[in-house]
Amino acid sequence: MRHRKVRELMTRDVVRVRQDAPFKEIVRLLTEHQVTALPVVDDQDRPLGVVSEKDLLRKSTDQSGSADLLPLPDPEAWERAKAEGTKAEELMSAPAVCARPEWSVVEAARLMEVQNVKRLPVVDESDKLIGIVSRRDLLGVFLRDDEAIRLEIVQDVLARTLRRDPSSITVEVREGQVVLTGSVPFKGMLAAVDRMCMSVDGVVSVSDHLSFDVDDTA
Repeated sequence: MRHRKVRELMTRDVVRVRQDAPFKEIVRLLTEHQVTALPVVDDQDRPLGVVSEKDLLRKSTDQSGSADLLPLPDPEAWERAKAEGTKAEELMSAPAVCARPEWSVVEAARLMEVQNVKRLPVVDESDKLIGIVSRRDLLGVFLRDDEAIRLEIVQDVLARTLRRDPSSITVEVREGQVVLTGSVPFKGMLAAVDRMCMSVDGVVSVSDHLSFDVDDTA
């Protein structure tokens, strides 16, 4: 099985800003390019952080002055500093959480989950910015063609990994939903077959109707 790599899914033409980029320039770039965040890079094009719409909106919450507004809780010091910032380096969320181009979709998705971020700047071996990958990019694997998914299950999961005669198991895929029918020699193989099919990029669900010859779990 081959998980798609970050390099296959990332956006290579990345809009970025230097650390001294002023507030209005950041807003202009976000608007012109219809993106929600920008990597902030140093003079060597290495990511320092990411500045997002959320970071910039702190400026609005800091601009009180209307008696009609409900009082807001006093922000933490670092939140207040961001709201008062005028340059990218003062507004950004840092440090930058980055990915490598050779990472799999699974590795990138796990890092996003652990770090609670929506996008990852992608850097090369010199830590220079070469792309950016977002949650939406990773979800793109679920747009894979059903026949491509079926062939990967038959050739990689069944034949190559499990060394099963593909004719012993029929694989049907519709809208990413996999249905398996046929037989395996041992009951203990059922969970492994399901798990490995589920790990194929683009699979939404696996439903097996497999029988077995020997119950080796008793």
